[in-house]
Amino acid sequence: MIRFFDNVISEIVKRRLKNKKYRSTLIEKAILNTKVEFSHLTRDSFFILVGVLAAAFGLKGFLLPNMFIDGGVMGISLTIAELTNIPLSILIVAINLPFIIMGLTTISRQFAIKSIFAIVLLAVTLHFIPFPIITSDKLLIAIFGGFFLGLGIGLAIRGGSVIDGTEVLAIFVSKKTSLTIGDVILIFNVLIFSVAAYVFSIEIALYAMLTYLAASKTVDFVVSGIEEYVGVTIISENSEGIRLAIIQKLGRGCTVYSGKKGHTLEQVDIIYTLITRLELAKLHTEIDKIDKDAFVVMHSIKDAKGGMIKKRPLK
Repeated sequence: MIRFFDNVISEIVKRRLKNKKYRSTLIEKAILNTKVEFSHLTRDSFFILVGVLAAAFGLKGFLLPNMFIDGGVMGISLTIAELTNIPLSILIVAINLPFIIMGLTTISRQFAIKSIFAIVLLAVTLHFIPFPIITSDKLLIAIFGGFFLGLGIGLAIRGGSVIDGTEVLAIFVSKKTSLTIGDVILIFNVLIFSVAAYVFSIEIALYAMLTYLAASKTVDFVVSGIEEYVGVTIISENSEGIRLAIIQKLGRGCTVYSGKKGHTLEQVDIIYTLITRLELAKLHTEIDKIDKDAFVVMHSIKDAKGGMIKKRPLK
């Protein structure tokens, strides 16, 4: 009987020790995840802040004083501001709001929260911070106004948000129709420039196109040339954890290849996934939580069809 109770007590102690070890592992993992989340949040906030300042400088230092407009949601806001007495800061928030709601269901809640913060911050900056008028030369206004506006939009995307909801609309429509993201953006901007030509003048519309081209090329440059979709190849010792994070946290599909390391010929799993560039910041965060030394290769993709890329992310 004594031997029986000794065995029972020993088993209880072993289980408690195991549970403590398990709890300790969970705490360590939670601390690591919190550190990664905080560092990425700090970096993203910095990108958003600098992006907002750059966009506000482009708008108040170049475009607004000279009645120039841009494409996208910003172009709509600028057009209405020129035709009415409604402040641009109010229009930017009001017109972007429906697109951010689309982003809530199409991309993620975190993206929507960051975007609301960025857009409200831009509106406050435009309303309260004065910027000097740089030039009255139309060509310089179109090029550099577009450059600074594109710089702001690109940095906001690097921070996991948007200050112009055009791309959110394009992603939303492309998932519901056979149109590509590029098609939606092109149609949207053609309509804006046509209205600008009718309401203002053909010259203003042409300069608006030049501004849009400067802005869009700057955006592409800031986000490392990433197009509508990004193909990501990940090689890591913890490929299973990254695979589960892509499926469970991002709600995206992935493909797992079997490969070998070049130096040792050791077997390794290679993960390939396809995401939109607005989800790229979230993917980097999840990878860093699991393996900060993971080898990640990204390349731009014009568009994609099939799989989970056109479907709503899993919750």
